[in-house]
Amino acid sequence: MEVLFTLPGEVGPVSVVGDFNGWDPLAHPMQLGDDGRYRVAVAVPQGQAFAFRYLGDGGRWFDDEGAEEYDHRGAVFRVPTPKRRAVPAKPRVAAGKTAR
Repeated sequence: MEVLFTLPGEVGPVSVVGDFNGWDPLAHPMQLGDDGRYRVAVAVPQGQAFAFRYLGDGGRWFDDEGAEEYDHRGAVFRVPTPKRRAVPAKPRVAAGKTAR
């Protein structure tokens, strides 16, 4: 599953780092879009929780202000596991009988 990280352009050049990339600041630099916002899409496994932070110019670390959960590493997001779709049951037929 891909998670899209976005930030306003006034934060300056920034990378998203976290459990999903070994906290490597070079792994996911955010790109400034035509709309003036930084963004990067990161592929993550479903059904897991990941801590992350942003790393800006000059080694300035900061957290995502919109995160619903934090721990000692920074903001935490949980990637949901997709819901399984129910498969319609086939009609059962007793031995020697036919379905009508």
